[in-house]
Amino acid sequence: MNAYAYTSRCYDECMAEQARAAEPSPSRATRPATRRARWGTISREDVITAAAEIISGGGYEEMSIRSLAADLGVAPMSLYRHIRDRDDLLDEVTDRLLARAWRPSAPGNDWQAWITEAAASLRHFLITQPAALHVYLRHPVVSPAAIERMNAIMDVLRRAGLDDAAARSAYGALHTYTIGFAALEASRAGWTPDGAGAEDLGRQLSAYTTTAQFTEGLRYLLEGISRHTAPSSEPGP
Repeated sequence: MNAYAYTSRCYDECMAEQARAAEPSPSRATRPATRRARWGTISREDVITAAAEIISGGGYEEMSIRSLAADLGVAPMSLYRHIRDRDDLLDEVTDRLLARAWRPSAPGNDWQAWITEAAASLRHFLITQPAALHVYLRHPVVSPAAIERMNAIMDVLRRAGLDDAAARSAYGALHTYTIGFAALEASRAGWTPDGAGAEDLGRQLSAYTTTAQFTEGLRYLLEGISRHTAPSSEPGP
């Protein structure tokens, strides 16, 4: 892409953001005007840090390039000197938040407890951070924190006695189960049965997206994986 096309795209994206956010939200309307930062005083790190604070505080739905620029005291177009677009920003924020959230506290020699906690942590992260769920559903996440998490899980599976091929297959099953469950759970948040005839069945089906059901499904996966582990890796009584 040449410089003219890139600048044109950035301008179009900026205009679209401004159109979507033309009316300030009530919470922002009551804020005092932010003093403009001097030219060249913000960095990519500043942009990511500000966005991470907004998103981790529950402001993902309201955040736009325009509102973020206002918080930083710069013009919206200034942000495009540091990020490609909103998705680039969300990728970086997701990596930063994931790095704080994924590490289990269970001992690594109890591989089933460790994997269970790792999967539960990712599920909780995705259902409580809509920005992260958006990123995980949009493309495979290969950020530094995601790769570190994957490698740690693979190491635990190998220590349990799986060879490389089996460890990759087991990781894929665990990873897709966790993301898929979180996506279904998040999409049904706040749902209530509608109609007397289907009410009981609806309640039964809604139980499929509870914490208890996630743990139960994960147990089935781990039981299947354990058939490929070394006998000595099984937890003692």
